[in-house]
Amino acid sequence: MAELRTERLVLRPACSGDLDALHAIMRQPRAMAYWSTPPHDTLAQTAEFLDGMMTIPPGEGEDFAIEHQGRMIGKAGLYRFPDIGYILDPDHWGRGLMREALTAVIARAFAVHGLPRIQADVDPRNGASLRLLARLGFRETDRQARTWLVGEEWCDSVYLVLDAADWPQACRTA
Repeated sequence: MAELRTERLVLRPACSGDLDALHAIMRQPRAMAYWSTPPHDTLAQTAEFLDGMMTIPPGEGEDFAIEHQGRMIGKAGLYRFPDIGYILDPDHWGRGLMREALTAVIARAFAVHGLPRIQADVDPRNGASLRLLARLGFRETDRQARTWLVGEEWCDSVYLVLDAADWPQACRTA
């Protein structure tokens, strides 16, 4: 898997040394508020998630650790093509870092992997994520109720898609 560099970030393959930093993010209720699982209580939960990132079969997906100023601050990628997913330490929210990371991930998915489209499943309460994806050119295709059981709470989904043919325009306006 390649390493991607942007103006402020390094997106690289995840490694076992990322466990503590990733757990510091995934144990935070604020970071995990709209994730598909509750916050991680144990390091073992995060280790299992990290192992999944590191062992994606080539050609099935690509998930990157995000580094900013030499520190791992999140993850972005396509765990399984064509589904995009991302999480960022809340200490770094609101600075355009995830937009920067996703721009690089999306460009690679279309140019290198030849994906015809990328799709997202977002909790409708996650307005920041919905706005981010809209700025990147994603469009809503459907909504469904009670799609994820997170802990003891049923959550809904907004489904979005970005077609490769729309990406150059989205890139110019993002």
